[in-house]
Amino acid sequence: MKLWDKGYEPDKLIENFTVGNDRELDLQLARYDVLGSMAHIRMLASIGLLGADELPLLLDGLQAILNDIDAGRFTIEEGIEDIHSEVELLLTQRLGDIGKKIHSGRSRNDQVLVDLKLFFRDKLRETAQGVATLFHRLQSLSEQHKDVLMPGYTHLQVAMPSSFGLWFGAYAETLVDDLRLLAAAYAVADQNPLGSAAGYGSSFPLNRTMTTQLLGFSTLHYNVVAAQMSRGKTERAIAAALSAIAATLGRFAMDVCLFMCQNFAFISFPDEFTTGSSIMPHKKNPDVFEIMRAKCNHLQSLPNEIALMTTNLPLGYQRDFQLLKDVLFPAFSEMAACLQLCDVMLQHIRINRDILDDPRYDYLFTVEDVNRLVLSGTPFREAYREVGMQVQQGTYHPTRTVHHTHEGSIGNLCTEQIRQKFDDVIQSFGLPKSE
Repeated sequence: MKLWDKGYEPDKLIENFTVGNDRELDLQLARYDVLGSMAHIRMLASIGLLGADELPLLLDGLQAILNDIDAGRFTIEEGIEDIHSEVELLLTQRLGDIGKKIHSGRSRNDQVLVDLKLFFRDKLRETAQGVATLFHRLQSLSEQHKDVLMPGYTHLQVAMPSSFGLWFGAYAETLVDDLRLLAAAYAVADQNPLGSAAGYGSSFPLNRTMTTQLLGFSTLHYNVVAAQMSRGKTERAIAAALSAIAATLGRFAMDVCLFMCQNFAFISFPDEFTTGSSIMPHKKNPDVFEIMRAKCNHLQSLPNEIALMTTNLPLGYQRDFQLLKDVLFPAFSEMAACLQLCDVMLQHIRINRDILDDPRYDYLFTVEDVNRLVLSGTPFREAYREVGMQVQQGTYHPTRTVHHTHEGSIGNLCTEQIRQKFDDVIQSFGLPKSE
């Protein structure tokens, strides 16, 4: 069955090429297609395009399909082009000709758009929840280990004292910035395109405000052309947000791989959370974080991939948009897996509390000693030269004490203030403010 059937069948090779992976991917949209149809037919009944006796029958029929979807019994049959066709076919088989009335006033264009927007909203909420879980884990570790010093680096050279509180806390606050981008993508997705039809509206007196309210959208995509132009634009916004989170996770994964190696030995994990070598008996490899790093690098290619697929397309719907599902749908699963595994691994991380006992880190404290001289009255340039000469001549001996008190420093992590920033953003998704 094809919604565009006009009495002829396309060549099989053409059909297979144009349908692509839609039957498999559309199963993820099944629930949302039914919900969109429920809202649409309620609206049709309100403007007289469905009879009072027809609406309950159609709603019951759609509810039965929804029950099958939720129970895992729903499939898109061989020869059926997409999810929209399958749902309408099932209704028609069960109810007769009134099942054919549900498409009045809409096109597959706005039908798939509303499916996608509802799907994206849920996936973005799930992603935000995953970010929230990891954020709270990082903040907890930051507070737990705030007094444990570790080396800070610039140019991968020993630079100044840092702390595990700063390290964990830095990634927590960076996730807040990533969450802002995710919230922006959510706002783009949270607009109702239903009623824009093929992109130019309908001569039926559709009540688009009603379907907006029924489907829980924050607002309408008012201009019907703009609604259709959001196909591709929404995916770009989501890709940018997922890429930002991936950049943060990928960088953290790189830190973990570096800090686990014997040359650093800042952190470790239980043996069962590492893997071994087939030839070297001593190896305990950070494979989880290496795979996470690779996945996150892949996710960072999303914006470019989607941009290349949608750049310079003319106004109106183009079939190119269909392939965006192949790119973006798996990305949500990859992101969810990375967030989950990062949280699981961090539940078992072990911290080396005695890193700075090693004399190789003596030079971490040169700036502390310069500042100490300045506080006692020595001009900065003279203090810098004095400590610098000690280093050059091999006579420098660090005091190994740190006294940082300003906002966001070793001694003042501002954990609560960062959590407040997080709480302000997370409300955009309707998620609980605290863990």
